[in-house]
Amino acid sequence: MQIAFDAKRAFHNGTGLGHYSRTLIRSLAMLYPQHHYWLLNPKPGRHFTYSDPTLHEVRPTQVLHQALSSAWRSRWCKQWLTQHPIDLYHGLSHELPIGIERTGIATVVTMHDLIPERYPAQYTWIDRQTYHHKFLSACRRADRIIAISEQTKADILHYYSIDEKKIRVCYQSCDPRFYATVSTEEKDRIRKKYQLPERYFLSVGSVIERKNLLQGCKAINLLQQKLDIPLLVIGGGGAYKRKVQQYVREQGLEKKIRFLSDEPSLKNDPDFISARDFPALYQQATALLYPSYFEGFGIPVLEGLSSKVPVITSDRSCLPEAGGPGAFYIDPDSPESIATALYTTATDKARVQQQIALGWEYAQRFTTSLTTEAVMNVYRELLP
Repeated sequence: MQIAFDAKRAFHNGTGLGHYSRTLIRSLAMLYPQHHYWLLNPKPGRHFTYSDPTLHEVRPTQVLHQALSSAWRSRWCKQWLTQHPIDLYHGLSHELPIGIERTGIATVVTMHDLIPERYPAQYTWIDRQTYHHKFLSACRRADRIIAISEQTKADILHYYSIDEKKIRVCYQSCDPRFYATVSTEEKDRIRKKYQLPERYFLSVGSVIERKNLLQGCKAINLLQQKLDIPLLVIGGGGAYKRKVQQYVREQGLEKKIRFLSDEPSLKNDPDFISARDFPALYQQATALLYPSYFEGFGIPVLEGLSSKVPVITSDRSCLPEAGGPGAFYIDPDSPESIATALYTTATDKARVQQQIALGWEYAQRFTTSLTTEAVMNVYRELLP
């Protein structure tokens, strides 16, 4: 098969959509080398490098297409697709090129979540309209829809009334490096590079309202007299992040909550940007804190389970689906609930070891071999 991808997120996104795209593309190339994979990328990016001979990057060559790269991605790339023997096009993040259904090329779109439909107040009017049109149009026009969780499938059915027969739930995996035990030497290197304390909690993900970091910071504040363990935060953000940082300053928590993504030495560090250092950061953490209100899946939860560290996450949306029996579940509206889980993971060794074992066993359901096979089976439905 000749399979083309909308690879914008793979090359340009450092968060969940990018990790999903990179992990899936690399896994397909490794596990199914008999096929060729064409990565349509509107402009040069720094998040994805590869050496596999079955992977081929495609960028716009015409001056107009380079200048209007978004239009090339959403419409004009069809010219390249129809001039090459492409069998299938996979939109990896909610979108398909306009009019691709008229090319005869089989189409798959991955839907990660319908958060703009669930939380419209967190988006501007124009963003709500844009996302609604793109998401609904892609679902209607795709030959198959991949939902990354049962929660996302239920939302597609609820909000868009799409025919259930063309939806397939294919869970995502995380980078295989999280499943591998990081060496003592690498842990020591990372500890020195990041000047890590002996113990720390870790938060990974965009610092936006839905992901609820503020309540986590309030929990750290509640524990000041009980625990001397700081929270390390990885993730960018805008107005909500500034709100969180204002709370940190007002409460005098500057030594308790450290924003790694804001540190000048890391902003342009390729190993931080690409997340190559993350497995060692995870595996030395006291616990991963992920108190999000809603996710399509919640890949940091799986990264934590695979890293054999305690995972604290919400008891809502798909997060129990991602965390299984091994996570510590909290009420995301309650700093007290979060504080209790943080304290437990820091002090109850027997409970922690029990949950880590359950989490590691559950994480085997999401290995790259299993999740990639599920996606390949969707391709085979369309191209037997």
